[in-house]
Amino acid sequence: MDIFIINGPNLNLLGRREPEVYGGRTFEDYLAQLRQKYSDIKFSYFQSNIEGEIISKIQEAGFSYTGIILNAGAYTHTSVGIADAVKAVTTPVIEVHISNTFSRESFRHQSYLSPAAAGVIIGFGLKSYELALQSFILHTE
Repeated sequence: MDIFIINGPNLNLLGRREPEVYGGRTFEDYLAQLRQKYSDIKFSYFQSNIEGEIISKIQEAGFSYTGIILNAGAYTHTSVGIADAVKAVTTPVIEVHISNTFSRESFRHQSYLSPAAAGVIIGFGLKSYELALQSFILHTE
């Protein structure tokens, strides 16, 4: 099983950015734990603050991976382009969010990605990524 994790803007600051919302752990540390726990799964990882780069990675991964776990960050609420990329590929995409976006500012309640995603996991901290991974595991057995 090959899983591609794509993180959007400001997620490179995990561990330093708003720890009361996002926790105090870096994504790289969390990913190392996932790789160790799920050693039979091949993980690829990409993070960018640039919308076009995220679209290009979705297109690259979108026909050859078992699944894509996508946290598009703020682009979730603004990017028709990323939503269109998710619609264009055959690899299923699970949208994840670390925080409960519905308990935050009202503009975060709208997702352009959700209608195109195979599923959405919101509000379980970094555990949201593992929950998405478990969904792929259950649906490919």
